[in-house]
Order: sequence, then C-alpha cells, then structure tokens
Amino acid sequence: MKNSMLMKSGIPLFIVLIAFVAAAIMIKSRKPPEQVPVEIPAFLVDAKAVNAEQVSFIVKSQGNVVPRNKTGLSAQVSGKVVSLSDAFIAGGTFQKGDILATLEQDDYRTDLKLAEAELAQAQAALQEEIARGKVAEQEWRSVSSVAPPELGLRKPQLAKEQANVKAAEAKLERAKRNLERTKITAPYNGIVVERNIDLGQFVAAGSMLGTVYSTDTAEVRLPIPDSDLMFIDIAGQSSESAPVSLFASVGGVKRTWEGKLVRSEGILDTGSRVVYAIVEVKDPYNLNGSHPSPLRFGQFVEAEITSRQNEELVVLPRSILRLDNTVLTVNDNREIEIKPVEIARTTAKDVFVRSGIEEGSLVVTSAVPNPYNGMKVRLPGDEPVLSESAESDTSKNTDKVESKSSEGGN
Repeated sequence: MKNSMLMKSGIPLFIVLIAFVAAAIMIKSRKPPEQVPVEIPAFLVDAKAVNAEQVSFIVKSQGNVVPRNKTGLSAQVSGKVVSLSDAFIAGGTFQKGDILATLEQDDYRTDLKLAEAELAQAQAALQEEIARGKVAEQEWRSVSSVAPPELGLRKPQLAKEQANVKAAEAKLERAKRNLERTKITAPYNGIVVERNIDLGQFVAAGSMLGTVYSTDTAEVRLPIPDSDLMFIDIAGQSSESAPVSLFASVGGVKRTWEGKLVRSEGILDTGSRVVYAIVEVKDPYNLNGSHPSPLRFGQFVEAEITSRQNEELVVLPRSILRLDNTVLTVNDNREIEIKPVEIARTTAKDVFVRSGIEEGSLVVTSAVPNPYNGMKVRLPGDEPVLSESAESDTSKNTDKVESKSSEGGN
C-alpha cells in the first residue's frame, strides 16, 4: 500500500525532473539568433551647384511727383487788369514768353514820353555846354599862352551836363521797364495751378497774381535707406545718372515712365535713417510726345532704381541662409559642411553672397534637421548608404544580442 502511494507521488516529480533536464539540454544546444544589420540610409537632401554671376541691384522706393520749379507770379507795377490770356486759368498750359495778363499801360506810356523828353533836354544842354567850352578855350588862347584852368574851359559845367544825360537815360530805361512790366509773361513752359486776379481788378505792386508750375521737368523725391545707398549711383559719384523706372496706376491701367537719378539732398534723416534722392523726368505732361501718358504733379509712384555697379555674386534663395549667416554645402564625400558666408545684400526672396562659397559648390536647398559638420547625406540618384549613426546603432544592437546569448547560456 505504501509502495503504491510512493510510486504515485514520485511520478510527477520524475516528470518535472525530466522536463528540467530536457530544457537545460535544449538551451545549451540552441544556436544564437542570426544577426541582421538594420540598414538606415543616409539622409536624403536636395542640392544644386552654384556659380557667381554679374548682379546689378535694383533698389525700390516710392514718392510723389512734384514740379522742378514752382512760381508765384506777382505784379512789379500797379494797375488795372485789362486783359487775360485764355491759357491763364487753372489747368491751362503755356509756353515760355507767353503774355498771361496785361495791366493798364496809359500812365506808363506817359512816363516813358516824359523820360524821353527829359533825355532830349539833357542831351541838348550837353551839346550846348560842349560848344561853350570850345568858345572859352579859343578865347583863352587868344589872350594868353598859359595853359587854361579847368574852370576857364568850363569842364565842371560839362561834367554836370554829362551826369544829367546819364540820369535822363536811366530814367528812360526805368520807364521802358515799367511799361514792359505791365505785361505778365510766362517765365518757362508750364501749367497754371491757380489764378488770383480777374478782368478790371486793380492790383498793387507786389500783389500775388497766380501760381504756375514748370512742365519741362518733374521731380520725384525718393527716400533711400542708408543700407541701400551703396547699391545706387547718385550723380556726382559716377559719370552717368542711374536709370529709374516709375510705375503708377492711371485709370486702372499700370503706366511706366523713365527718369534719371540726378542728385541727393545729401542729409541723412536722423529719425527715419533715410537719404532723399531726386529723380528727374523730362516732359512729364507729354507735351512733346515723350511718354505714353502724362505724369501729373501730385501723382504717387513706385520707383525701381537700377544700379550700374555690377558685381560677381552668388545668388541663393533667401530660405537657404541660416540665422548665423551660414549655408549648408555637400562635399565630395557626401558630407555636410557648414560654411560661413559674407552677405552683400538680402531681399525678401534672394540672398546675395559675396564670399564664402567656392565656384561649383553643392549648396543644400532642402531642410536638414540638426545638421552638423561631417553628417552623411545622399543626393537623389545616389545608392543608399549607411550613415555613421546607423552603423553605430547596428553595432550596438549586435553587442546586445551577443551579451544576451551569453547570459542565456550561463
């Protein structure tokens, strides 16, 4: 009875022992797992070869069109307005020398006649005094061989009469000028902005008659930032004026005019840090057919100033430039190289590199997260290769598998 009970209780223990021995034999006899390296290809980037090119910068600005000459016409003599030119009205155009208005001339013609009469009297008195001097000289020589005194020859009286003639001539000249001043003439080719007189109105000397603008040349005052001054040619700094294109919308249609940068005001505004440059446009009102449409005074225009200073620069997209003024390049070993560059100018779209990038260098144009010098990369079309980090990770995984295998064997 006892033996049967012992046999029944020992069977499970025997089975467990056999299972343990079998498991130990299987563990010792198993092969280590096959180690397959995990292939992580190098980071794929886009890059392009760059070369320096001749660059002529364009500086953009904007301003209002103003006349080169603004004149307030005023009367130099007084009188009643007796006539007005048809062109002497707001918006009217005129040519240099045109008579815009005429004042009453009767009194000035009378003054001219009086001046002419006074001059004739003075000239007659001068001739009479000359004759008296000759008679006096003859009489003196007939009675004495000594040189006659000046008073004896009536030279002081002659000088007085000569002075009277000059005074009469001056009075006549003034009378002629005053008569001519009754005609208000145009000082240049222009347009009437305002007229302050009308027919029959009496005007005093110095009264304002109207305002006119010159139409021969218009000016545009353009603010230029201090940082852009080196890219444009202002007259006096170069032999030729820089060309300027002006743009404006007229009646819903974009118009273009050509001008020249002729000078600057020469003072840097301390508040805005800009220098005002002056652009000239000839025949702005298109009176001579110089432009497709008139450029009116007061028009707001946008301007593009083309520099004549060409420079060999590398032009890259603005997005390529990093915050520390560096760019990413790819060397022959397909490794990242971070290059510091000298920037000539940046715009919203482009960056102009003066130095730091060699001719034909491959510049990375795609985004690269956390780049560093020596980072392995590949270009489109390259065979996938393991990056250094991937090879390192693979070797670490292999070591871990082997260590676990050894631990399991123990």
